[in-house]
Amino acid sequence: MAVHGKTVMITGASRGIGEACAEVFASAGARVALLARSAKAVRDIAARIGKNAIAIPCDVADYSDIEAAVRETEGSLGPVDILINNAGIVEPVSHLATSDPAAWGKVIDVNLKGVYYGMRAVMPGMIARGSGTIITVSSGAAHGPVEGWSHYCASKAGAAMLTRCADKEARAAGLRIMGLSPGTVATQMQKEIKTSGINPVSKLAWSDHIPPDWPARAMLWMCGPDGNGYIGEEISLRDEGIRRAVGLIA
Repeated sequence: MAVHGKTVMITGASRGIGEACAEVFASAGARVALLARSAKAVRDIAARIGKNAIAIPCDVADYSDIEAAVRETEGSLGPVDILINNAGIVEPVSHLATSDPAAWGKVIDVNLKGVYYGMRAVMPGMIARGSGTIITVSSGAAHGPVEGWSHYCASKAGAAMLTRCADKEARAAGLRIMGLSPGTVATQMQKEIKTSGINPVSKLAWSDHIPPDWPARAMLWMCGPDGNGYIGEEISLRDEGIRRAVGLIA
């Protein structure tokens, strides 16, 4: 009931966690805007969900795209009540000394600047209305170095701090801003990591990864009253207590 009738904007919604979020939140009665660069993919998902979903082709690394997406969302579904900052990339996995500067910077553009752009675009309206929830998908890589992931670790660390800064500035205005570190999830990103073969994460078996609907269900839970105790914090889905509270395990 916490999201019933609410408008939810989800970045990186063409696959994986973002796609699962669109389905989970829509099933809970929310109106969902699916943002991704893959226009056909988000349109197919939105069509499958039905009338309470819209697809918006969008590059989160372009602020004008994000601004336009917010305008389209609000024109079609109403003011953005919830932002799920999910879009993220890890490719190309490479050692720092041999990395391609342009490709390295693109990861920063998507994983860090994309989070900032989303926040910057929705926060003024949320502050004016005195309410709103922003959840940023974080990672264990935000808190520890991983071989071959200097761009990913740096961007996720930055996004985690950005989430804390946003909470510090906007909690008093009624905003609920949090992070979720899901652990390893069975998505296309894990296939890319597997192919790289560079670090221990690439050696994990597919069965070691959790399904994409787990973090989606966790974020739905975070949008309800049970999430109030975690405002300004980053929840780890590796925590069995959190998994149990969300209802993912007995």
